[in-house]
Amino acid sequence: MKNYLKLVDFELNRFIKIYIALIGVTIVSQFTGIFLQSRTHVAFVNQTLQEESLSIKQFFINYSPFTMVDIINSGWFFIPIIFSVAALVFYSFFIWYRDWFGQNTFIYRLLMLPTNRINLFLSKLSAIFLMVLGLVATQLILLPVESTLFNQLLPDYLRYNLSTQTIISSSNYLIVLFPDSFIQFLIHYGLGLLILIILFTIILFERSFHLKGILYGGLFGAGTFLLMLSPFIIQAKLNVYYLYPIENFAIELILGILIASLCIWVSHCLLNKKITV
Repeated sequence: MKNYLKLVDFELNRFIKIYIALIGVTIVSQFTGIFLQSRTHVAFVNQTLQEESLSIKQFFINYSPFTMVDIINSGWFFIPIIFSVAALVFYSFFIWYRDWFGQNTFIYRLLMLPTNRINLFLSKLSAIFLMVLGLVATQLILLPVESTLFNQLLPDYLRYNLSTQTIISSSNYLIVLFPDSFIQFLIHYGLGLLILIILFTIILFERSFHLKGILYGGLFGAGTFLLMLSPFIIQAKLNVYYLYPIENFAIELILGILIASLCIWVSHCLLNKKITV
């Protein structure tokens, strides 16, 4: 366990500068968007009231209210989130291939460490997952602060206060990041973790068998995908839908645990028997 934790800390430290930069870009972009869009809306309201000779009540009859949700759905807000997600997806590959193709092929030093090689797999997996949770937690902390800033920038008569929960539930992508139930949390993040485990296993297939490994890894990934969907495929083929949602969830949970266990076992075998120094 001590060696595993050291490896996790090592992997986090290797990405920490870029990770902090991602968080910084997200904060700057979102706060800039709130400031600019709030000021733009105030200017639009004042100009419309003057040009169309409207009262505030008439304005709200003709125009929909401007809320924090409008800013949430703007590019200022969701583009840095998408960029951060894309960066972590890229790093999921880079975290392995950097060790092979970087200076002095660092993977050889890692493989020769006095620890079980599967700890390399688990430490990289843990590092990626912790960084995902860190970005999500940062966004959750930012939302109430950003909502407060939004309320401060708009006059009372233009302000339509929304709770953080309402803001999240009104956004198609925030509701994915912040599920409204524990079951949904398990589905969203459990599925993401499972995909990451399968991806790491496919990478190890490629590293173990090179060109043939791409084929083996692709077949392995396709097999796990079909296995995960097998309950729905079987029901569709038989045209019988007799399972309750909670039963489908339980079956998928069991299959997910089995697939994750299989991937970790296969990765353990590849690291110990196929990848040599």
